[in-house]
Parts: sequence; structure tokens; C-alpha cells
Amino acid sequence: MEVQNARRWAPRGTRAWLAAAAALAIASGVRLLLHPFIGPFLPGSAFCIAASLVEYFFGLAPALTVMLLGLCIADYLFVPPYADITVFDRADLALLISYPLVTLLVIVLIERLRRSQFRAELIASVAQSRYEMLLRHDNERLLARRAVDETHRLLRHLSHHHKTFIFIQALERNALQPADDLKPQSALPRLPNEIAPGPRFADADPDDIARLSKGLWPGSHRVRMKSGDGAAKLTECVCERFTTHAGDFLVLRIGA
Repeated sequence: MEVQNARRWAPRGTRAWLAAAAALAIASGVRLLLHPFIGPFLPGSAFCIAASLVEYFFGLAPALTVMLLGLCIADYLFVPPYADITVFDRADLALLISYPLVTLLVIVLIERLRRSQFRAELIASVAQSRYEMLLRHDNERLLARRAVDETHRLLRHLSHHHKTFIFIQALERNALQPADDLKPQSALPRLPNEIAPGPRFADADPDDIARLSKGLWPGSHRVRMKSGDGAAKLTECVCERFTTHAGDFLVLRIGA
């Protein structure tokens, strides 16, 4: 897969060039400290290492700069005759051929590896974002399907037990509002849950209705209902919860 931004993996700005200057200074200092012990042996090794590290962390341009400046410093300070640019012999030629060749090879390999790594990270990031989008889409589809199923279940419940309903309570205010009347939640006052009376609402004791409207939950409840002779007696009732696309509803009916 071709990724055009793969070559832009390296950080930009003055930080990279400051790091390159620091690496060049450190390499020069280390080589100066080692010079009394190793003499003209491997004059460009410290600069090759410095250029490789700069390439790994800061990219191609700073690394090439370190390599070229390191070549000049190594030839001037660590190739005999020292501090003399008027003489060009076999030692200078060997440094001029071997040092850039080895350093360029290492830099190019590191650059390719870093681009491949950055390309893989970009592809993984894109794949992760697409995977999350698919998950969100699947979740939304499942929620919509569940809401439709709950709506169908509520309708079947209403048609089957329509004569035994006491009331239906909406757990969300916007569940009972028309779509044109919807406003932002911050603009709506906090009102109690809405209640829609059923066929047996008038037979229930008003105190029980007030109590249940404030603390209704799914399960069994006892409600005082008027009988045929006008006397109130405790009746087993059942409350069920339905989650639809219009909101959550609690349905209280006389239990079978």
C-alpha cells in the first residue's frame, strides 16, 4: 500500500538542527579525547555513529549535514598531517571514499526502515479508525433494531392487555413531545415523569397512583382498586419496562 506521507516521518523545526549540532560537537569531542590513544585510526567512525543516530531520530537532512561536516572535521583534525588542508594523500583519499560510502549506506537503510515503520503506523491508525467507525455503526444498528423490537413488543402488549391497563409512565420527557416541539435539554425545565391514564386508571386509589408515579419500577405492585360494589381492595399489579425509539416507558397493569 502506497502512503504518500511516509517520507514525512521526521520531526520538523529547529530542534532537529540543534540536535544535529550537538551530535556533531559530541562526536568531535569524543574523537579528540580518543585521538591520543588511537591516532589516525578510523578518523570518521565517531561522526558516522553521530550521523546514524541523528538520522534515526531526526531524519535525512540533519544526518547528511552531520556526515558532510564530520568529513571535513575528520580530514582536518584526525588525518595526518593534522590541521593542514594543503596536502592530499592516500589517507585523505581513503577517508573520502570509505567514510561517505559507509555512512550513506547506514543512513539510507535507517531512512527506509523509519519510513516503513511510519507507513505501518499510519496504516494501523487508519485501520483502527475504520474499525471504530464500523463498531459505532453496528452499535447504532443494533440499538435501532432493539428499539424497533421493543416498540413491537409494546404494541403487542397494549393490544393484548388493553383492558387491564392502569397507566403508562414515560421515563423521559421528550418521549411524549412531538418532534416539532423538541428543544435542547438545557432549555427545558425539569418536570416530573409524564403519565398517560389507562382504562382502569379511574378505579385505582389516588394515593396509590401518586405513590407509584414517584417511585414506579418494573415488578409486582399492590394497588387498591375499586370493585363492583365500590369498595377498594388490594390487587396484584405488574409493571413492565419498554425501551423504544421514542424513549423508555413503564406500563402498569392488573396482573393476570
